[in-house]
Amino acid sequence: MHTDLLQGLNAEQLAAVTWPAQSALILAGAGSGKTRVLTTRIAWLLQNQQASVHSVLAVTFTNKAAKEMQTRLSTMLPINVRSMWLGTFHGLCHRFLRLHYKDANLPSTFQILDSGDQLSLVKRLLKALNIAEEIIAPRSLQGFINAQKESGLRADRLQASDPHSKRMIECYAEYDRVCQREGVVDFAELMLRSYELLQANEPLRRHYQNRFNHILVDEFQDTNKLQYAWLKLIAGEHAALFAVGDDDQSIYRFRGADVGNMASLMNEFHIEAPLKLEQNYRSDANILTAANAVISNNAERLGKNLRTEAECGEKIRFIAAPTDFDEAQFVIDEAKSLQREGWALDQMAVLYRSNAQSRVLEQALFRASVPYKIYGGLRFYERQEIKHALAYLRLAVNPDDDNALLRVINMPTRGIGTRSIETIQSAAAEQGVSLWQAACGMGAKATKVGAFVRMIESLREQSGVLTLPEMMVSVTRDSGLIEYYQTQKGDHQDRLDNLDELVNAAVDFNPLESNFEVLPEHTDTSDPLFPVLAFLSSAALESGENQAGEGESAIQLMTVHAAKGLEFNAVFLTGMEEGRFPSEYSLAERGGVEEERRLMYVAITRARKRLYISMAQQRLLHGQTHFGVSSRFVDEIPEEILHKLSGSHNLFAHTGFSRSAGGRKTQVDKLPASMVQEYDGFSIGQNVRHAKFGTGAIIDAVNKGESARLTINFGKNGIKELDTAFAKLESV
Repeated sequence: MHTDLLQGLNAEQLAAVTWPAQSALILAGAGSGKTRVLTTRIAWLLQNQQASVHSVLAVTFTNKAAKEMQTRLSTMLPINVRSMWLGTFHGLCHRFLRLHYKDANLPSTFQILDSGDQLSLVKRLLKALNIAEEIIAPRSLQGFINAQKESGLRADRLQASDPHSKRMIECYAEYDRVCQREGVVDFAELMLRSYELLQANEPLRRHYQNRFNHILVDEFQDTNKLQYAWLKLIAGEHAALFAVGDDDQSIYRFRGADVGNMASLMNEFHIEAPLKLEQNYRSDANILTAANAVISNNAERLGKNLRTEAECGEKIRFIAAPTDFDEAQFVIDEAKSLQREGWALDQMAVLYRSNAQSRVLEQALFRASVPYKIYGGLRFYERQEIKHALAYLRLAVNPDDDNALLRVINMPTRGIGTRSIETIQSAAAEQGVSLWQAACGMGAKATKVGAFVRMIESLREQSGVLTLPEMMVSVTRDSGLIEYYQTQKGDHQDRLDNLDELVNAAVDFNPLESNFEVLPEHTDTSDPLFPVLAFLSSAALESGENQAGEGESAIQLMTVHAAKGLEFNAVFLTGMEEGRFPSEYSLAERGGVEEERRLMYVAITRARKRLYISMAQQRLLHGQTHFGVSSRFVDEIPEEILHKLSGSHNLFAHTGFSRSAGGRKTQVDKLPASMVQEYDGFSIGQNVRHAKFGTGAIIDAVNKGESARLTINFGKNGIKELDTAFAKLESV
């Protein structure tokens, strides 16, 4: 029986599973079988009477992981898994508070608020305190409360540095009072209340410290400050804390995860050295070589190297596509080719650093009729901020669109409450007119409604005069959407990036090549409004037409963050330009590049058999054409395992293509020499090499008599201004 349990474990896994009854940190690399180790460890302890079902506490980060462990355990041993304390941090704290509700000062019938319920309570609170949403946005207060709780801080322990902070802290205190009065707890409260109770109640703390002699934790690198403090309280001085994690996959700093907990654990639980699980059962050797090479550039890591008994496998394919459209087309062509070879679409994943990058990919997949699914997120045209912006655009060409008006009349918040909207709806029903017409009638009396009407009127005036891209810029700016997301507390960069990408979509859009057959017959294509109408129709059509149905095989699209824990036969890692991945925001943060490199490590190790890495030498950013250089992370992959499908040459020289107003590739005839702007023999967009700074792209230039001053993006070496009279540059 003993041997059955341990059968098939490698030497490292065996050492971890049979570790003596003392604390340990298991550094488990990607694909090294950590779930198996954790589960077998529990079974081993139970089978050898080192622990009972009641003396084991096992913590996971997701319900899915907890269920998987329960299922595996019940097949290993004839035990009642349900009586075991095995679950997520929130689930276990909920169980604890149900048992000790009196001590926790909670009613026996207390209810849990999910994120949506919590937001509703926050909105109700702000209304009761007579605080307008323009002064404190509900989501920002919600984020503030949760962040304080996850740091273990109540309102009375916070110091205000300015009037706004003082008001936020007062709202937090009032929020706690309301929750207490109504007998409800949010997710963060489950954790904090449990911690506070254990800390304050010594008999209860001793009871649990004596009960649990083995505590096992999964994904330990993702624990935050409060979770680690809670674990320490329950462990006391005697329990063996068996933590499994991978510091190289710590990518949730923005959620409060503290990779430093690993070093603290080793110090505070007297662990001399971590046990390492380095044998990978997922990926071919070349993929692991790439992952090891990239992550080795991080200084602050505990250190491990993945290895495999699998064959080298294929080299990693790298392409520097001329444009983002070419990059998307490359993904589609390769995916179709793999499908013809018998690879399943649902075993292919396209990864990107930020959500906004999905737009071009979705468009290309839609046009190629390739079914896709967005994993862990919404399709581009279904995202909240995109729907808001398009609703404004709809109103600019058709103000009688009631749905569009209801969507944005108070978004961003402008003080038009439910009562005002109901008044408009009643007036519209009585008069038999649209909501817009009713609002125009009210505008004189209701100043806030009047301001909204004037803003829409201004957009209407612009709609027949401005181009589609200009119109889109105007809509996102004049509506207040950009300012709203800029001033909201919390991380709204994704939403701003998506709005930016919507402007790019407008720049790329060619109305004559769109699906304008959905417009009324005899549509006048010379009408100034035609591009806007065609764009709106196209956006509606693309908003998920090709999203795969239930059970249908489809290529998976997702951010790298969403891909953690998943694996695929083929992975396409797109947008690998400096400033995109690593993101430009991370470059300015302390430890930001190391976090990005861990993210790259996660991305690489999602692939089993085949890994594609792609970049675009030219893409639209902020509605302007930008020239990119490959990410430093690509440069960190050993040359001998890279198969370069396309060299990085001067874009226009080797493709003969440029981006037209419609986003399609159009042939560039050999232009007369007089029309090609040269700067001492160089041109903007050209890739050059410098002995010290490496390869870069010329992004700006000025002629200076006999020489030229070039602005060059050298990727990880930064943007440099060089004079051709002194700098030795060669064309690449």
